Amino acid sequence: MNKLYIGNVSEEASAVDLESIFEQWKIPYSGPFLVKTGYAFVDCPDEKVAMKAIDTLSGKVELHGKLLEVEHSVPKRQRSCKLQIRNIPPHMQWEVLDGLLAQYGTVESCEQVNTETETAVVNVRYGAKDQARQALEKLNGFLMESYALKVSYIPDELATGPEGPGLGGRRGMAARGTPRSGSPSLGARPKMQSDVPLRMLVPTQFVGAIIGKEGSTIRNITKQTHSKIDIHRKENAGAAEKPITVHSTPEGCSSACRSIMEIMQKEALDTKFTEEIPLKILAHNNFVGRLIGKEGRNLKKIEQDTETKITISPLQDLTLYNPERTITVKGSIEACAQAEQEVMKKIREAYDNDIAAMNSNLIPGLNLNALGLFPGGASGGVSPSMVSAPPAGPQGAYPSFGYGVCGSEAAPWPFPASSPSLSGQPETETVYLFIPALAVGAIIGKQGQHIKQLSRFAGASIKIAPADGVEAKQRMVIITGPPEAQFKAQGRIFGKLKEENFFGPKEEVKLEAHIKVPSSAAGRVIGKGGKTVNELQNLSSAEVVVPRDQTPDENDQVVVKISGHFYASQVAQRRIQEILSQVRRQQEPKPAPSGPSLARRK
Repeated sequence: MNKLYIGNVSEEASAVDLESIFEQWKIPYSGPFLVKTGYAFVDCPDEKVAMKAIDTLSGKVELHGKLLEVEHSVPKRQRSCKLQIRNIPPHMQWEVLDGLLAQYGTVESCEQVNTETETAVVNVRYGAKDQARQALEKLNGFLMESYALKVSYIPDELATGPEGPGLGGRRGMAARGTPRSGSPSLGARPKMQSDVPLRMLVPTQFVGAIIGKEGSTIRNITKQTHSKIDIHRKENAGAAEKPITVHSTPEGCSSACRSIMEIMQKEALDTKFTEEIPLKILAHNNFVGRLIGKEGRNLKKIEQDTETKITISPLQDLTLYNPERTITVKGSIEACAQAEQEVMKKIREAYDNDIAAMNSNLIPGLNLNALGLFPGGASGGVSPSMVSAPPAGPQGAYPSFGYGVCGSEAAPWPFPASSPSLSGQPETETVYLFIPALAVGAIIGKQGQHIKQLSRFAGASIKIAPADGVEAKQRMVIITGPPEAQFKAQGRIFGKLKEENFFGPKEEVKLEAHIKVPSSAAGRVIGKGGKTVNELQNLSSAEVVVPRDQTPDENDQVVVKISGHFYASQVAQRRIQEILSQVRRQQEPKPAPSGPSLARRK
């Protein structure tokens, strides 16, 4: 992908003009500029230079009053299923991008490209040409968090010409070029980040040194270790320590960890900081027991092998929104780096074992693969021990929706799966979620970008109802979609409210949700003498109320009110929907018997 197409070229432009622009911006080129009417071509020494030319010049540099458009030159026979998407917001969560791409077809591979730009770049392969074409048409110029995406074709090495595979469109000739080493095979979707990223805690006073002037230091680490590093500066304002998340291969995570430790050590010397700076790793509580091992054998072995001292924060420090424990490693930088590798190896093994042990009926009523809770590359599986305890916050250690539940052991949800509709598709549900009125701006986002992204990610319709009055303290969010969409959308809303500090650091996010049920089914939700609703409250830890003396609405429906934290609310919602499904099944007319009836034996 070293050949560039330069579009929107003025008729007055010459090869010399283009040469001077490339030289001015210090972009090497390896051949003459081929100038046509309105466009031109040029070869670059390698793909990295080609990417630099695109990022530096396209839509930014004028020639004779016209903004140049620079992209990869792709022969028509190779304009197939492969696209490059540039200018992706630097801190955007990848599952949002995944959800966006999936709207246009089957994404067979998605590779992150390392560049020198602040924004991210990915190469995407769709399952069919028309899917790629639609994605290009819809996404090129699409705004995400005020960044306009730039989408173009890139050469598809697997594209077949009109003469069949491998002929490249010329009879008897081999296809031009060979697939790059490491190109993904169809059906095996490479991960954009490790299943289990490295989470670290660093003293707040060293964060500036880790970032560097205008972000130069963190950019260098990212580039050298081929990793994506998030420094959560806004998390826990005023805290003495800040979390850092490193997404990469295990080797990349370890390399980034060592670099960060070396920077902190140097900064400590420069500032005459005399206290010891231990390595602090964050790990989900569900994996820590297996890290420690029976009678502490695993941990003792790591300590002995690496000559370090390792301690783990107590269970008492866990909260609903902090299911992670702090693993503190003391020793030299070299020793700590070795210990990090061994600790994370155990953590990743625990994760992989959970994936392998996944039971498809673990969370009845929800299609876990549709949730996107866990990376798609992990056999489509889900960690049993993580189902009841997803990590907290959008910066959680694993893909999450901003909520968490403590507990070292998972308990299957003790109720049967909700039934699909007669068409085989899951029932669409509507939930009315009440949020603080002051939080409406955070949920909507700048120019409505956040609520749009949330809607696309969850696969749900999300609308905010008008305020009841000027002094209204709550606003109603109307969420419509199947169970999986409800789970994702509500989870993100709960997490956003916590992230934006609408609830205190030690305060659980508890919201009220309303579900409308047929007035004829309200009695089933309550049960005889309130038995069913009481059992439901005990099961879910949510407060469930069916207000008495309700007047049914125009659709003959009444409201069931559910109050509680995210997990409690979800358990209650699923159970109520199951009760409604049972009612619907009982109300379905029984099919008439077909064929001759058998005479009763006398």
